[in-house]
Amino acid sequence: MTVLRREPFPPIEPYDRGLLDVGDGQRIYWEVAGNPAGKPAVVVHGGPGGGGKRGMRRNFDPAVYRVVMFDQRGCGQSLPHAGDASVSLAANTTEHLIADMERLREHLGIERWLLMGGSWGSTLSLAYAQRFPERVSEIVLIGVTTTTAAEIDWLYRGVGLLVPDAWEEFRAGVPEAQRDGDLVAAYARLVNDADPVVREAAARGWCRWEDAVIAHESSGTPGQYSAKPDADMMAFVRICTHYFAHRGWLWEGQLLAGASVLADIPGTLIHGRLDLSGPLRTAWDLAKAWPAARLRIIEDSGHTGSPAMLEAILGAVESYGRRL
Repeated sequence: MTVLRREPFPPIEPYDRGLLDVGDGQRIYWEVAGNPAGKPAVVVHGGPGGGGKRGMRRNFDPAVYRVVMFDQRGCGQSLPHAGDASVSLAANTTEHLIADMERLREHLGIERWLLMGGSWGSTLSLAYAQRFPERVSEIVLIGVTTTTAAEIDWLYRGVGLLVPDAWEEFRAGVPEAQRDGDLVAAYARLVNDADPVVREAAARGWCRWEDAVIAHESSGTPGQYSAKPDADMMAFVRICTHYFAHRGWLWEGQLLAGASVLADIPGTLIHGRLDLSGPLRTAWDLAKAWPAARLRIIEDSGHTGSPAMLEAILGAVESYGRRL
């Protein structure tokens, strides 16, 4: 009888780490933990611009997996850091991140790896897998997003129907003439303003809104986004608005349309029914377009997860660990 694991594995430290020069003056931070001869897996963090949460490697049995973590361009421990307003984001796009992941795989001598991505990390994982399907063994996606215009419009306008007080404050954070237009683009301009006071106010306003959307969740942490250190907050908002103002440099429905490329790759989609940040519909549609994927709907979970979601994640990772 198989006993389902309910708790993460104990904390472990990386046995290798470094900064990989990926061109354009960019160096991405990476680290590897677990079994050097184990099954390769890479954690693709959310945000965009959120930086890797090192605790995510505790979802993997360190005796079975060789776990790679990295910080995407401009955030975490990667250099240069976008918390510095003088750092250009021109060479920070989805195409650049896909190429960075492939360079990192080659640098580490990995033939194929399991992808685990959450939120924006699920978008980037799908984009990478559809470009390099032969390099992907399995995929685990949590809080599934594909960064469509519809998803972005929902998160920064539509969900305001449910939290009108917080949304009115968010909307009031941009110049009056822009309040009925593209709020994401308006915040992108503000957070890159020449005046540091304007930049800081915009970053904090953006994070207050992100906090408000997840505030209802039982596992949500009050002020989760607003609690970021100033430099990390600025990098997060600059990168987030940069990507979403450009719709992730993806044409509408691109990742759903490309799901047929994943036909031979096993996948697990784990999504909370109560997720206001990214409604279930995206995961639902992706599961229909990707027959090799299994959709796990977590009834009590929002975007920040729950014990039942953690159990589903651990179960998926454990099952793929047996596919050596």
